[in-house]
Formats: sequence, structure tokens, C-alpha cells
Amino acid sequence: MNSEKTVVGAGSKYPLNGLLTLPDDLSAPVPAVVMVHGSGPSDMDERVMKLTPFRDLAEGLATHGVASLRYDKRTFAYARKLARMSPSVKDETIDDALLAVELVKNDPRIDRDRVFLLGHSMGAMLAPRIDAEGGNVRGLIMMAGTPYRLEEIVLRQLKQTGGSRSPLKWIIGLEYRIYSKKFSGLYQMSDEEAMKKRFAGNLSLYYFKEMGQKTAADYLLESRKPALLMQGGKDFQVLAEDDFQKFREILSGRDNTVFRLYPELNHVFVKALYSDILKASKEYGTERHIGGDVIGDIAAFVLENGQPQADFREDL
Repeated sequence: MNSEKTVVGAGSKYPLNGLLTLPDDLSAPVPAVVMVHGSGPSDMDERVMKLTPFRDLAEGLATHGVASLRYDKRTFAYARKLARMSPSVKDETIDDALLAVELVKNDPRIDRDRVFLLGHSMGAMLAPRIDAEGGNVRGLIMMAGTPYRLEEIVLRQLKQTGGSRSPLKWIIGLEYRIYSKKFSGLYQMSDEEAMKKRFAGNLSLYYFKEMGQKTAADYLLESRKPALLMQGGKDFQVLAEDDFQKFREILSGRDNTVFRLYPELNHVFVKALYSDILKASKEYGTERHIGGDVIGDIAAFVLENGQPQADFREDL
């Protein structure tokens, strides 16, 4: 295994540092995975305190003969610059992911017909859209995704953190009421109106409106691409009994979709310690690494779906 420094979007307005991790055997072009971050600023390892999920995945997949590209998220690399702007999801994630896929496909060591998107959390919500808007990848790996809209998840997580045991219950309850009011009538607003209304920080309501026009489930239902949906059973940010189960219901009977539930793992796919959203800092503050079962399932999915893309296309 070796990792090479690269740049996603070289020559563009927002070039991003990346790492292309390659397996040892490059005697023939290898399949590859492009990794798409969750919400918020994030480095190429998708570091969450003491956890580095994208690094774990990259190094593990290479031992199975699968290459990967990970890169700094735009809001991490250009935090100050973007703080003065109000980016959309397209600005923040979609455009860079498309450039990353193009970069990988143009590498002669990579089999361009076996490039996959791996999205985690919000990245999983966006992966089907990235494919539909030009990524044209071989398949999708969605880790801790949700079929719901982003604003619905925001409000649900506020409810969770505002439980009776929270010392900030009344403040969180106030936030919930404020944000509920802001989101009310979101999809009846014009784009211009949504752009003028602030959610928090530099985000406008347009960020949610633009993303929520179609959910991940909507995109998946329009596609016949192979998809692997993965979920930690003790994830307190995206819920196995709600989000994952809803995906199962919506996508039931589709032979192109594989579901994997890991009962003891959390949102970052390492062994859960607390399973409590109020203990998130402790949960993510103890070093652990993604295990071989998760990495093996991803590698198997990639290696088993090696037929030409045309076999899975459908006239819609």
C-alpha cells in the first residue's frame, strides 16, 4: 500500500489537498472509491476528535486491492473565505466530489469503469445526487445515510439533545421552536427569499431548500446502480430503527440494493461506548478504528460489482 499526494480541482478556484491510496498490486487497473464527507468542515481523514474513519477505510481497502481518494472538504480548507459567503450544498460538496471522481477516472492505474462513491452521513445523503449530476460512478456505498431531509434531522437531533436529562433543556427547547418556525413553509419560498433568510452562521435557508428538493431515497428509486447501505446499530445521530428501517421499506424488493446493519457500532462505524447523544464528546474522544468486518463488506461489494456500467443503466 502507498499513498500519493494529489490535488482535487487543480487550477480551480478551490483546489483541495488529497491522498490517493493504492494497493501494492497494480499489474492491472484497480477499482477505486471516492470518499465524500459528512456535514461541517472536515479534513481528508474525516477526523472526529480521536477518530479518523476515512483514513481507516483507505488503508483497509488497499489491503483488499481497492484504491481510494480522500481529500480536504472545501469548508475545512477555505473556512475563512467561505465564512463571508453563504454556500449551497452544490458549492460545498457536489462540485468537488465531481472533480474528485474525474481525477480518479483519469488515472491509468484505476479501472474507470469501477469507480464507486462512498458517502458518510450527509455525504451518504448526497452520494446518489452526485452520481446523477455527472459522477456516473459504478455504484454507491452509503454509510449512516438517511432518506429524510436535512432539516428534519436537525430538528430530531435537537429533540434528542433536549431530553429531560439535559441541563440545557430549556435553551435547546427554545432553539427547536425557533428553527421549526424558520423551516415552516420552506418549500413554498422562492429561491431568492430562502437565500435572504438566515438559518445560523453563514448558512441561509436556501442551503436546506436546494438540498431538500429531492432526497437520497428519491434519487435511489430513479437508479439501478448497485448500492450498499450501511448502518451502526448504536448510532445516535442517524437511527437504525428509523432512518435505516425507512430505507429498507422504501427500497424493498430491489435486487441492486444491499443492506448491512452492525449492531454494536456507532455513527463512525467503530464500537459504541455510550450510545447517548449527550455523551458525544466522550464517544468520539476515545481512539478506535473501523474493523475488518466493515472494510471487508465494502471491499466485497466493490469487487463483486465489476461488470460494465452499461449493464445497469436504465432508460427512465
